[in-house]
Amino acid sequence: MTLVLPEPRFPDPRDAPVLRWGVLAPGWIAGLFVDAVRRHTDQRVVAAASRDAARAQEFVAAHGVERAASSYQGLVEDPEVDVVYVASPHSHHLDLALHAVAAGKHVLVEKPLTRNAAEARTLVAAAESAGVLLMEAMWTRYLPHVDVLRRLVEDGTLGTVRRVTAEFAGRTVVPDEHRLMDPALAGGALLDIGVYPLSFASFVATTAGAPLRPSAVQASGSLARTGVDAQVSLQLAYPGLEAQLFTSILAPTPDVAAVHGERGWAVTGPRFWCPTSLHVQVDDERATWDDNRVTEHDGLCFQAAALARYVAEGRTQSPLHPLDEVVATLEVADAVRASLGVVFPGEG
Repeated sequence: MTLVLPEPRFPDPRDAPVLRWGVLAPGWIAGLFVDAVRRHTDQRVVAAASRDAARAQEFVAAHGVERAASSYQGLVEDPEVDVVYVASPHSHHLDLALHAVAAGKHVLVEKPLTRNAAEARTLVAAAESAGVLLMEAMWTRYLPHVDVLRRLVEDGTLGTVRRVTAEFAGRTVVPDEHRLMDPALAGGALLDIGVYPLSFASFVATTAGAPLRPSAVQASGSLARTGVDAQVSLQLAYPGLEAQLFTSILAPTPDVAAVHGERGWAVTGPRFWCPTSLHVQVDDERATWDDNRVTEHDGLCFQAAALARYVAEGRTQSPLHPLDEVVATLEVADAVRASLGVVFPGEG
């Protein structure tokens, strides 16, 4: 008998209800997001705002955005903006998202939602009070190959899940003033790219029925000369399930993630965090899923379409990535940073 893999349940991103988007703090990731949205959805990106007016104008011209807003406040108060995408450095996520929430806008915040769990709780409470949708831009959750994996775990095809592994690392050489190296901007490997393995482990564990929070967290790593984390290895323990994760800005990895169950395993292709393949073995049968409609960062279109559908359904958070899970993941990140001695200015 041939192993038949389930199909992803995500519809065409162009089928999502159309919202009008505004972009705060346009930069590299914001450009990728806007380009993906414009190429693969019918969402409208109507405005962008930066602290530097010239930079906003350049972004608008380069990415086909309808107009540049005069200021951050001007954008969030614009009646023609339905949802605000916050793409600033991590250190500014809380303040910018709070401004958008206070103006009654739905908000998509780049990962991590905030630089620590306490800030996340503040933002979640504000969004709940305002009755708006708040979503972390953990775009991996919304990719087709991840939904295939989700179904394999949900259906018990792999058997009881016992082990999860994931890595995201690269060799990054930047000056000390770069956001990745700057403690004031909440730099370091863990919050920039390590959140992907952390979130993947949480996704698999909770889908398999494990508690939201791991019972134990063990971490080791090294720091950059500026005091941010440069490399982290960690192990999370859940009842009957363990996760081994790795992140680094010192050396590259293939960025593969895997799930091991009692009947078989599923392992992604390289760069698990973007559209990729999924290879599965159950008992003695093997199968591969590799039918991505888009590649690379164009996969960002799926999270935009998901958010638009959630707004139309009257939701205030993502059912695929609930806010209490986002907070729990940041609690793990907090514990890891504390064990390494990484503290950002103003955290207390």
